[in-house]
Amino acid sequence: MADPAPTTPQDAIRRELHFFTLYRVFEAALLCLAAFSPAGEFLSQPRYPLLSACVALGYLLVACLLFAARRRGRIAPWVLAGIVTDILASTLALQAMPGLASGIAMMLLFNVGATALLLPLRTGLAMAGAASVALLLQHIGSVLVGDEAARPIAEVLMFSISYLAIATLISLVGKQMRASQALAEHRSSQVANLAEVNELIIRRMRTGVLLVDGDGEIRLANEAAMLQLGEAGEGRRPLATAAPALEARLRRWERDGQNDPTPLQLAPDLPEVLPRFARLLAESDQALVFLDDAELASRRAETLTLATLGRFSASLAHEIRNPLAAISYATQLLEESRDIPEADRRLLEIIYQQTRRMNGIVENVLGLARRERAQPEHVELCEFARQFAAEYRASHPLEQDVLDVRSGADPVPCLVDRRQLQQIVTVLVHNALVYGRMPGQPAHVALHVHRDAKNAPLLDVVDHGPGIPDAVARQLFRPFFTTSGHGTGLGLYIAREMCLANQADLAHVALPAGGACFRVRLAGARAIQTA
Repeated sequence: MADPAPTTPQDAIRRELHFFTLYRVFEAALLCLAAFSPAGEFLSQPRYPLLSACVALGYLLVACLLFAARRRGRIAPWVLAGIVTDILASTLALQAMPGLASGIAMMLLFNVGATALLLPLRTGLAMAGAASVALLLQHIGSVLVGDEAARPIAEVLMFSISYLAIATLISLVGKQMRASQALAEHRSSQVANLAEVNELIIRRMRTGVLLVDGDGEIRLANEAAMLQLGEAGEGRRPLATAAPALEARLRRWERDGQNDPTPLQLAPDLPEVLPRFARLLAESDQALVFLDDAELASRRAETLTLATLGRFSASLAHEIRNPLAAISYATQLLEESRDIPEADRRLLEIIYQQTRRMNGIVENVLGLARRERAQPEHVELCEFARQFAAEYRASHPLEQDVLDVRSGADPVPCLVDRRQLQQIVTVLVHNALVYGRMPGQPAHVALHVHRDAKNAPLLDVVDHGPGIPDAVARQLFRPFFTTSGHGTGLGLYIAREMCLANQADLAHVALPAGGACFRVRLAGARAIQTA
């Protein structure tokens, strides 16, 4: 079974060690062939047959052991043990089989080069020097015993120099190779990380993205697109099956080259989307489909509209409020006149009420333009609720309606702009008194001060009316949305904006027993101070 492809520099070095130890087994097998096979007689007659047999068998045994142990432990000790065995076996084989001296010295050249590749330069040069010294000592020994077949000293010196040169060259080349491989691994890791980041960004985009090929099959889709397609978008399938209306619009775009700006609902229980199309490449038949949430686009348009309205209303504020003030003042003067018949006084009352209503509308619209910065102060929420209820009863006669306060004995401190909190609660209480009543019955509104599970201060405005339908609850905080013919639809929107300015949150909480609850979640005083 072939070794797996290396995935790290360490794996690559161990793979090289695998082939090196396999080559050593092949070298030992050649020595055994020369020592025992009849074919060895055609190569060279051993001078010392017993020594040559022992060296060949011993070298083959050690080579097999090194091959078997190549995957265990650290690499350097096995490489050092192998090159020492190579040098010792080659030296003894040169002495026992002088006729094969050139071939044995040549095979040792590869062993020295492989050692230099697997070990640091200094260690590789040391092993090359040891091989050269062993070769010189063997030659000197042959000369001293009067061996007539001894090789020329020039050949021995050439092999010695070759060992040192090949060790230096291969060590430097190996160092460069490892550096290049490390750089390639690093660049590959960076590319992989960037690919993952890009995939994560596309997957987490709020805009749905689909890749549709020329056959109309959905090849890729991010999470937003899967949510917008619903169950029809699960798995790879034709776009005509998952969303026929979207597929028809895509084909119309491919034919005419124009996007249809009207929203599209892909399923009855899914929100509307605004599809946009683009070519993946200039000459490609694959198309990218972008599905923008129509509600988000509508909110952005509303934000721009409100910003424009705020700037426009600020310029008209004095022009509108001054005539209103004059009409209101003139109405009050007329009411004080004794010459006005009683029948006409009802008309004056209507004029005065309508001027107050118009003034309230102007105040709400101007609230969009003001966006005053909150000035937080320490407020004890229970005391605030009791004081607010008392002031509201004094300034707004409730007749049979009820406004009470429910709170615990422990204080509930928070940091908030008291004036803005007064405006927020005024809007909520007014809405509860107007809309939170059963037909023909008085309204019952309660201010409930308590804490949530995370110990955050809560102020609930609760009524005992008919409640708010889900379809209406989803649009409560949209500007200009109202179910009344006399409202502006800005009260709850401005109240939520004020909450956001105070690091608070305003939400509608459904009550199982009926009625409506608007909850203001405030940040605790300690949390705001340490922020």
